[in-house]
Amino acid sequence: MTTWTTEERIELASASLDGDLTLAEHATGLVLFAHGSGSSRQSPRNRAVARDLNRRGLATLLIDLLTPHEEATRDLRFDVGLLADRLVGVIDWLRVQPATATLPVGLFGASTGAAAALVAAAARPESVRTVVSRGGRPDLAGPALIEVRAPTLLLVGGDDQPVIELNEQARNTMRTRAELRIIPGATHLFEEPGALEQVAAEAGEWLTAHLTPALR
Repeated sequence: MTTWTTEERIELASASLDGDLTLAEHATGLVLFAHGSGSSRQSPRNRAVARDLNRRGLATLLIDLLTPHEEATRDLRFDVGLLADRLVGVIDWLRVQPATATLPVGLFGASTGAAAALVAAAARPESVRTVVSRGGRPDLAGPALIEVRAPTLLLVGGDDQPVIELNEQARNTMRTRAELRIIPGATHLFEEPGALEQVAAEAGEWLTAHLTPALR
């Protein structure tokens, strides 16, 4: 699969954000990543998942939702509303770029980024086809959870018990198709041998199934 990556500066009303856009030859969809607090688009875990998605024929956009100055302000890392607003702005940007305008969009969120992804999916139901959460905190999406229409996959480590319970509650709250899958023996960051590979496989199958061009 031929891919190529470009560095993008995305100008939003509230900030200029840096991202890495990887396009795949004959891509069937695009996955926008929302990293967790304290992480960035350089996250080795998200980049590993993105590479697997590229091999499956999906384009990816890894982006810093906070500027370097904002990242130094710890409270903003947990401002789900701000992060979701930024994601919505990026989704709107993707919809008008010639290279991505026709690609169905999925969101991949980790930790607090998963909550922001769910809020953004609720805000842009016509644009977001599906959501995947990795070790996410969907509970932080608040009332937006019941507004999400995109099918959602919740991936949690089997040894991440508090987060399993929060994801179970979120799944039971959501009104769309939501599946909770446990990665046996994995902790919150999926650092155990083979854990991240299983995350990539589960996410890849789900996203490939849901990101197909809309029939016209």
